[in-house]
Amino acid sequence: MKAIAAFSAPRAQGFTLIELMTAVVIAAILLSIAIPSYKAQTQKSRRTEAKAALLDLASREERFNSTNSSYTSALANLGYSGTTWPLKVGSGYYQISVCVNTTTACTADAGTGQAYLLTAQPVPGGSQASDTQCGSFTLDNTGMQNVTGTSAATPSSCWN
Repeated sequence: MKAIAAFSAPRAQGFTLIELMTAVVIAAILLSIAIPSYKAQTQKSRRTEAKAALLDLASREERFNSTNSSYTSALANLGYSGTTWPLKVGSGYYQISVCVNTTTACTADAGTGQAYLLTAQPVPGGSQASDTQCGSFTLDNTGMQNVTGTSAATPSSCWN
């Protein structure tokens, strides 16, 4: 008599539920570290656009002052094509404005004067508005750089 060989079904290939859940947990941990780091780096790169726009505007003011003996807040005099301040700059995350008066403590824009205060602030409602570390950047005719962030950031840490 012949022996009948036992036939066994092939074992199913794939992942178990425990293996799948382990992979999901690992991915979640990595994402919880990577996303805040990514957001911080993008905010930092956008700050660079704002600082560059302020330095460019300061250069334009100094150029105008060298030929006219005063600073100006007129867009056309500074080489901008917009119609009113504030102007969105770079990728549109910041807007810049200028206040020209007789003193650096600009409370009202006189249009022309012997001092200016330049400001770059995040566009309201934009993604950069949540940047509480550095907030808005200011630069005046003496070269004084400042920030208006709500955290413990210093002007030098935000401008460098």
